[in-house]
Amino acid sequence: MRLAFSTLGLPGLPLAEVIRLATDHGWAGLELRCAPGEPVHPDMTAAARAHARRALDRAGLIPLAVAGYVGVAAPGEDGPVVAELLGQLRLAADLGAAHVRVFPQGGEGRIDDADQRAARRLAEVADTAAGLGVRILLETHDSHRGGRDVARVLELVAHPAVGALWDLLHTRLAGETPSATWGALGPDLGHVQVKDIVDRSDLTPVALGAGSLPIGECVRLLPPDCWVSWEYEAPWYPDAAPLGALLGPGARYLAALRS
Repeated sequence: MRLAFSTLGLPGLPLAEVIRLATDHGWAGLELRCAPGEPVHPDMTAAARAHARRALDRAGLIPLAVAGYVGVAAPGEDGPVVAELLGQLRLAADLGAAHVRVFPQGGEGRIDDADQRAARRLAEVADTAAGLGVRILLETHDSHRGGRDVARVLELVAHPAVGALWDLLHTRLAGETPSATWGALGPDLGHVQVKDIVDRSDLTPVALGAGSLPIGECVRLLPPDCWVSWEYEAPWYPDAAPLGALLGPGARYLAALRS
């Protein structure tokens, strides 16, 4: 098992500081949140991209994914969605990241219509992604919280450059057991996001192992070389404990699950 964490948990922190925390506490990779105000964002210059890639390379850290916010199933025209996704694929390639994370965001309409929108847009960019050496991962989230929901879209696309990202919180909220999610997504899985929360009625993030999510049950299903990334949703819970102090214990907790 290889360990990463998302920079979502350290909003706005300069990349040099993120890298120091990762290397100090035994994390091998990073999911790089792609948003305005973050070290990684869609408008990075070529020089900034090259500088970030060199910094990650020097530290021996793997940029696991560019964690963007494209909603591939969102209602509306295909063009803006496809253009945004292509931009993030090029950003990932420039940074040396293996993946781009996307959301469904299918809205309130018919789910089969949302599936078709997502599949059509993903298929349009899949060959470009493959040419860049980047894989698109559709996360279990919002309108497609369950592994079965994401699997429907992947079956429609049927392209090796499009896979799945398993967010343990959202499959739990969808009522899926870890074994059911693994059964739905296993062949197409890129990596897994783990987290812990107080309970279903209070999604405040807590230290790994201190909450109610079945992290151990999930991790023990995974192949030995699978990436597991801790996504700590700090921006939406300002009263949550700072992530920095939790990174060391978090890495030890995950490692102990497979020992």
